[in-house]
Amino acid sequence: MKKSSTLAIFAALIAFTSFSCSSDSDSPDGGTPSVGTDKTKYIVTVTTGASGVADYLLTTDDVTKGSITTQGNGLEQDGSYRFYITNQNKFFSLLYGQGNPGAVTTYALTAEGKLAKTSNFQAETVQVFAAVNKEILTIKVPRSGAAAIASMYRIDATSSLIVGGAQHDIKKLAKNGERAHYTWATQVGDKVYMPYMSIKGDGVDTFGTNYPDSTWVAVYNYPELKLEKVIKDNRTSYLGDYFTNGLIQDENGDAYGFSSAVATSNSVITSTKPSAVVKIKKGTTEFDQSYFFNIEEKSGGHKISSSSYIGKGKVLLQMYGNAGKNNGVAKLAVADVYAQTFKWVTNGPAVIKSTTTNYNIATEDNNSLILGINTPDGNWIYTINGATGVATKGMKVEGGEITAIAKLKY
Repeated sequence: MKKSSTLAIFAALIAFTSFSCSSDSDSPDGGTPSVGTDKTKYIVTVTTGASGVADYLLTTDDVTKGSITTQGNGLEQDGSYRFYITNQNKFFSLLYGQGNPGAVTTYALTAEGKLAKTSNFQAETVQVFAAVNKEILTIKVPRSGAAAIASMYRIDATSSLIVGGAQHDIKKLAKNGERAHYTWATQVGDKVYMPYMSIKGDGVDTFGTNYPDSTWVAVYNYPELKLEKVIKDNRTSYLGDYFTNGLIQDENGDAYGFSSAVATSNSVITSTKPSAVVKIKKGTTEFDQSYFFNIEEKSGGHKISSSSYIGKGKVLLQMYGNAGKNNGVAKLAVADVYAQTFKWVTNGPAVIKSTTTNYNIATEDNNSLILGINTPDGNWIYTINGATGVATKGMKVEGGEITAIAKLKY
């Protein structure tokens, strides 16, 4: 990127960003600074679903039992439509401004284990955010109209300050008359891999495509965010989905991509390839042609909705309840991407309204995944064992639906 372009980006950042950080990011308001012990607390975010009512942040020492409520408890956030990410033992809450700038609020735990705000500033509404090294990478992706420049911002996770960025033309990236719309971003080694879907972006069939049976991953170096390569395949469809991560890196450094294969044109599913898992070996920038895990076949015709990495090759999959359709009752399954085996989760709720999808946490032994499951009968935190696929019901959450689960040390 030319220096003049970089200066233009920073000028734009200054124009829309207003900082009000605390003088010491390790000294949150409301208590003695954390000294970094091994004690932990879980953060459970809850929304009431009511118009204009913000999400609540609840904290607890144990999510495997008991109950917790929003009534007279927790921190109420400013504004609804919040999204979350953690890095450097900080909890970031991003307000989706629906086209307008939104707040980026940072929280940390005090030495007493109290959740407190450490900074708050206005930034562009973004569709992609990911932890990369000691930073948060956020990306604003235009979906239609004349705008075709995706803006990437690097936020220092310790200071909560924007420290750099880049801009990329997503029509030029697509090279097919449509536009590349990043579904998510994942750090793989020292680079950032960004799967994208090709969309018409015409304002009529905006997320429709004429290219339903192709897979793309844009590879960027970091921190410069210069495009190095686009990895391509045609054995399945795009990885992930809008606001849904579809690429993970395992403990061995290999990357696995998850495709629902539900690309549409004029609201009709046109994908002809199966919902599947593909692999990029460590140190390469090509799809491994010897690896193809056909999830649709193994599941009896169901398709992937979202994926969450448990560890040791085990992945929790939320599946579409109606085979081949982007709707229906959700079902949970565990896939082993090493052995290419698939099993349905047992002992879970019969009917699932929603889960915490992107906002789950693996246990420290990487054997299980902790997630929130909302049902017609109530909302609970469950632990799913990666080896057995057995779900164990834990804490009940009252006063709203669970939207995310995170964990911080203090």
